[in-house]
Amino acid sequence: MTVDRRAVLGAAGLLAYPAQAWPASNARAGNNRVITAMMFADPAHLNWPLLNTRIMQEICGNIHEALLLFDWKFKPHPNLARSFEMSPDGLTYTFHLRNDVTWHDGVKFTARDVAFSCGTMLPQVNPRSRNAFGQIADMVMPDDYTIIFKLKKPVNAFLISFMASNAPMMPAHIYEGTNFRTNPYNFKPIGTGPFKFAEWKRGEYVHLARNDHYWRKGQPGMDGIYFRLCATPEQRLVAMETGAVDIAMADDIDTVVSSRLRSNPNIVTRSDAYNGTAEIMIMEANMRRWPFSDRRARAAFLHAVDREFLVKAINYGEGKVADGPIPSTVPYYDEKALVKYPYDPARARALLDEMGCKPGPGGVRHRFGLMLVPDGGGAWTRIGHYIRQCLAEVGLDATLEAVDWPTQSRRSGDWEFDVDSNSYGEYGDPAIGTSRFYLSSNIRKGVPLTNLQGYVNPEVDKLFAQAAVAVDPAEAQACYSKLQHILTRDVAMLWLFERYPLFFHNKRLKNVIMGPNGPTDGLGAVTLA
Repeated sequence: MTVDRRAVLGAAGLLAYPAQAWPASNARAGNNRVITAMMFADPAHLNWPLLNTRIMQEICGNIHEALLLFDWKFKPHPNLARSFEMSPDGLTYTFHLRNDVTWHDGVKFTARDVAFSCGTMLPQVNPRSRNAFGQIADMVMPDDYTIIFKLKKPVNAFLISFMASNAPMMPAHIYEGTNFRTNPYNFKPIGTGPFKFAEWKRGEYVHLARNDHYWRKGQPGMDGIYFRLCATPEQRLVAMETGAVDIAMADDIDTVVSSRLRSNPNIVTRSDAYNGTAEIMIMEANMRRWPFSDRRARAAFLHAVDREFLVKAINYGEGKVADGPIPSTVPYYDEKALVKYPYDPARARALLDEMGCKPGPGGVRHRFGLMLVPDGGGAWTRIGHYIRQCLAEVGLDATLEAVDWPTQSRRSGDWEFDVDSNSYGEYGDPAIGTSRFYLSSNIRKGVPLTNLQGYVNPEVDKLFAQAAVAVDPAEAQACYSKLQHILTRDVAMLWLFERYPLFFHNKRLKNVIMGPNGPTDGLGAVTLA
């Protein structure tokens, strides 16, 4: 059997319709200074740490804030913390908090909220926080606006762990002593940010209103934000072209048609809005289930898929093949350490034969489910159909499972899958964005975006722990180089390609993207040009 690549790409023709006229932007209609953005699906809830996906970050980044902001060189700057210091031995961090910040319900923001967020809630529910905040030995609060973190060991990624996408501050008076997963405020969040939750009309929109008591002078520059549900790629493209919405974020515009928005004089295209993410598109094999419990089956999967074609044709040239766990655009990447799996269907068949996964009736060796990221028929749908055809060529029969986000989150977190799909970001350091998927201590049933596959390797655990506390960059590099070799040798993940997401906005908006964390740092600075 050969893969019919034209059939995989045929769906792209559905998007070949005329460009729409450009009316006045919603943001300019009358006196209504409102930003209109999109979401491709309703989120499961609005508890950011509990499900730290991009759609959650893009909405909740306007509601919640972090202690620090990071510039384009990833240098930390004060935010909710007005200043901070680190001891020479890297074991003590002191944050002096602003004393003019209130939660949206009027309660003062204090060191208690920081201690609760960093010491209790985030380490429990947010996989990216556990590595750094798990090293906190003690927290001292000499007054309401000072908190001192004393660490067990130096953590070289401790400050960058306070990036908003990693550590949004959460209100202690709302969550302390409650079940974080069932707290009713998961659906009506309270933060300190420039916009506050106003209304969530399921299947239509999430409305955020202006926070008139926001601590940063001159912000927010707009009166509110509507995140409107646009379920299909066609809807999202037309909405952006016609000015029905002002902003299209990373998951909104299919790569099939991104060139149309790039060439539109009324739209600004940003390719740097997600520099802080460093994203890899992946599939995860449940190693608790045969044949994926055998590394040879996972290796066969990679050999069966032409990932160069995946990038060039399926994702229309936006990206680069990912050969390992650390993106090539960030520190600690070491190409020489990688064990690579080039496109080689014959090798895939040989590996499956070797492990006893032999062809049966119709040439099928094994049938399994492949759960797709919900995208309304966009890039992930194309990726799934292409990969299914590639796997069929070597005798693996994958049934594509289309689910909504709540179902995808629940099933992946509860390990109810054979193979699932997702993407993950580096978020500044492998100790934050990479280790969470491979540490055996992060095998936590019911918690999405953790070590869902059940991968266990004590040497990997040891090396990640050593790298996280290495003060000498050379020592950290040595650890991460060894890790890249071991993880690729073990095929500890099904790496597909590095993704370079695009962000589009109406040219009438200014101050939209202010740093590498992009819209996750909120849209409080946005004004009309």
